[in-house]
Parts: sequence; C-alpha cells; structure tokens
Amino acid sequence: IRFDYLLADKKTPFLEELCAHHVSGQLKIAPEHVSADVLRIMGKPGREVYERFMEAFRVMNTRLGKKQYLVPYFISSHPGAELKDAVELAEFLRDIRFQPEQVQDFVPAPGSPATCIYWTGIDPMTGEPVHVPKSREERKMQRALLQYREPKNRETVIRALEAAGRSDLVGEGALCLVRPQHRPERGRLSAPILPGGKKTGSRSQKRRTDLGKKDRRKDQR
Repeated sequence: IRFDYLLADKKTPFLEELCAHHVSGQLKIAPEHVSADVLRIMGKPGREVYERFMEAFRVMNTRLGKKQYLVPYFISSHPGAELKDAVELAEFLRDIRFQPEQVQDFVPAPGSPATCIYWTGIDPMTGEPVHVPKSREERKMQRALLQYREPKNRETVIRALEAAGRSDLVGEGALCLVRPQHRPERGRLSAPILPGGKKTGSRSQKRRTDLGKKDRRKDQR
C-alpha cells in the first residue's frame, strides 16, 4: 500500500474499503525508515506522512469496530544511514511500542539509485558525498539497534549507542533502550567472607549462631 497516495484521497473511501474488507488483522506496510536524510535518498515521503497514516488507520478501525494492526517493514544500513539515523529509528520503534521480528539489511540491486550510491559513495542527483555503511561492525550495529529488545543484541546495542554519542539511552529510565551491562542487585548486600570462604550471612552460619545461644541459655539455667 502506498500510504502517501492513500492520504491524498481526501474523502477516505479507499481506506474504509481497505480496512472493512481487505485486511485480516494485520496490514504490512513499508515506511522503511524515519530519518529525513535516509528517506530523501530513498525517495520516500517524510516520517510525518507515515505518522498521519498510522493515526488515520487507527481511527478508521475504531470507527469500524475492528482490531487491526500495522506491521511496518524497515531497512537497516541503507546508503545515507549513519548510526545516529539508526538510533532515531530505534527511538521511533520504542515510542510506537513495536518490535520487528525481521529486519532487512540493505542489499544493492542493479539499476537503483541506492545501488549507485552504495558503490560510488556519491548521490547521483546532487553529486554530494553520502555515507555508506559497509563495514561488518557498523552494519551489525545498525541492525541490532532495530532489534534492541533482543537479549543477544544487548552488547552490540550498547557499543552502537556509545559510538553514536547516545549513552543517555543506556540505563534504567523509561526512555532508555537497554540496561547497563553490570547492574548491582537491588536490596541485596554481599555478606562478609569468613576464613574458609564462608559468608557470615549464610543460613548455616545463622543456624549455628542460634544453636549456640540456646546452649548458653541452658547452661545458665
């Protein structure tokens, strides 16, 4: 669905027809990114257009009494996408509470402007240099940011956020993407270690202490 064309239909009969008869619970759609710089190179409409469609889709389904959802498709490591752009996309996914199960890494295809940029590092429309993520590490970091909730991606996401200068997104806050690597356990303090490697706060030590107190009380009697 070209949601930008759909929004140009001011009377919304197509959206109503689509939601009423042609969506079976989920509608797949391809905004592909949200960064203005990346979308410009893609030749796609801006982020605000997709956000308007999300709202129009929600309102229409509410009016029709249907529970239907959008499943957006995103691309990582597209020419023009820097780490800051991948972080912006990760924050967008956090805000809409969507966790993509699958992410497509950019693959150059013959005849497309994006492929021209991939191989030359130059935007053929402007002649300006464009950043192209080609290293294995950067592509891995951009992909991990889109799936930042996956436990296996945690270390990579932290490296990516540090490289992008966004360490503020590592922490316990509601807006943070991941938690720190090493967190102190809440409400627990380590017990002192006795000679022999035993902890003073262990159950066996406490039991022996209690038994010793009982024996002393018996002797006093």
